[in-house]
Amino acid sequence: MTQSALWLSQLQFFSSVGFVLLFLAIQLGLAWLLVYFRVRSLGADPAGWLAAYRFWVRVFALSFFLGFSASIPVLVQLGALWPALMAKAGNVVGPLVAAGLVTVFVFKSCFLGAMLFGQRRLSGRVHAFVVFMVALGLTLTTAWFVALLSWMHVPEGAVFTDGAYRVTDWFQVIFNPAFAWYAGFVVLASVLTAAFLMLGLVAAQTLHRPVEPHQRLAFAVAAWVAPISLVALVAVLLGSVSMTTQYQPARAAATAAYWHTGSSPDLVLFALPDTDTGVNHARVAIRGAGALLLGHDAQGQPRGLDQFAGMLPPVPLTFWSFRVAFLGGLLMILVAVGTLWRAAHHDYNPAALSRRWRYVLSGSTFLGWLVMLAGFAHVLFGAYPFAVNGTVTLSEIQGDTPPRLLLVSSVLYWFMYGLFFAGFFHMLRHIARFGVVPVMRSRGKA
Repeated sequence: MTQSALWLSQLQFFSSVGFVLLFLAIQLGLAWLLVYFRVRSLGADPAGWLAAYRFWVRVFALSFFLGFSASIPVLVQLGALWPALMAKAGNVVGPLVAAGLVTVFVFKSCFLGAMLFGQRRLSGRVHAFVVFMVALGLTLTTAWFVALLSWMHVPEGAVFTDGAYRVTDWFQVIFNPAFAWYAGFVVLASVLTAAFLMLGLVAAQTLHRPVEPHQRLAFAVAAWVAPISLVALVAVLLGSVSMTTQYQPARAAATAAYWHTGSSPDLVLFALPDTDTGVNHARVAIRGAGALLLGHDAQGQPRGLDQFAGMLPPVPLTFWSFRVAFLGGLLMILVAVGTLWRAAHHDYNPAALSRRWRYVLSGSTFLGWLVMLAGFAHVLFGAYPFAVNGTVTLSEIQGDTPPRLLLVSSVLYWFMYGLFFAGFFHMLRHIARFGVVPVMRSRGKA
C-alpha cells in the first residue's frame, strides 16, 4: 500500500479515538466530581449539593452516551485498518480489549441505569454508592485501554517469537513502566477537563441569568480542583520524562528536535524543524539545557535523530504537539490560579467576578480538550513507525483499503462526529442561557 494510505489510516484512527477520548475525559472527570456532590448531599446543605448533582449528571449522561456510541467505530476500525495486528499481538491485545468491554458492559448494566433513573427509588446512601461504582467502573474500563496503549509503547511481559507475541507475565504486561504515567495523565487530565467545563459553564450562566446556590457550590469545587489537578499533572509529566527517554528515545529526540548526536543538547523552545535537511529554522533555545530530556547511548552521549534514520517519527508533528499541550497547560495554570485567587476574595460567588474574567472563563471551557488531544497526538504519532515499539511497524499490520475509500470513509466519520459535537454544544448553550428545565411526569402527562 502507498504511504498516503498509511497516513490516511492513521488520521482516521486518530480522529475516532480522539473523539472518544474527549468525551471520556468529561465523563470520567465528572463521574468523580458527581461522587463528591452526592456524598456531600448526605450531610450539610443537602438541597444545594443534590441540585448540583442533578444539574451535572445530565451533562455526564450525554457525554457517556456520545462516547459510548463513538467507541463502536473505533472497534470496527481496529479490525479494518489494522487487520494484521491480532496475528502479531493478539495474545495481548485481545484479552485487554475484551477485559475493557466486559468491564464497561458490567458496570453499565448493573449501575448506570440505577444512577441515572433510580435516585427516587433508592436511599441516599445506596444511591451514593451506585454513583461511586459508576465512577469506579469508568476508571477500571479506562485502565484496561491505557494498559494496552502503554504496553504497545513499552512491550514488557511478553516475548516476540515466530512473528507473534507470547505472554510470559500478565502483571508486567499490565503494569509496564509506562502504565502509571499514562494512567495518571488520563485521570488527572479528565478531572481537569471536567473542572474547567464547570468553571466555564457556570461563568457563562452568570452572564445571562442570576446565579443559583448549587452553581456557587459547583464553582467553588471546580475552583479548587483545577489548580490541584494541574500541580499533580505537572508532577506526572515530569516523572514520565525518564520513562520516555529510556524506552522511546526517538520520540524524545523528536520532541527536542535534536538532530545530530554529539552536538550541543540545547533546550529548543521554538523552531521550525526541517526533516529534509535536519535543521531547525527560526530556532529559539536555551544552550546546553536539553540533555535530561534525551535518551543516552552506551557512551553516555545524548541520542540524536541521526541514530534512528529510516525509523523517524514525524518530527514537526511530534515537536509541535508537545508544545501545544505545554502552552495549553500553561494557560490553564494562569486561568486556574487567577480564578482561585479571585473567587476566594468574593466568597466563591462567580457572579461577583468581573465580567471580563467571566468571559475569560467561558473561553477557557474546553482548554482541557486542547491539552488532552495535543498530548494524545504526541504519544500516538511520536511512536511512529511502530505499532508495538521496536518490533511491529504500522506498515506490517496495515490493511489493503484503497486511499480513495479511506478518504471517503474518513469524511463520513468526521461528518458524524461534527453532528455529535453540534448536539453537545447546543445542549451546553441551552443550559448556559436557560438552565436545565426539569421534566416531571404525572398521570402520563409531562
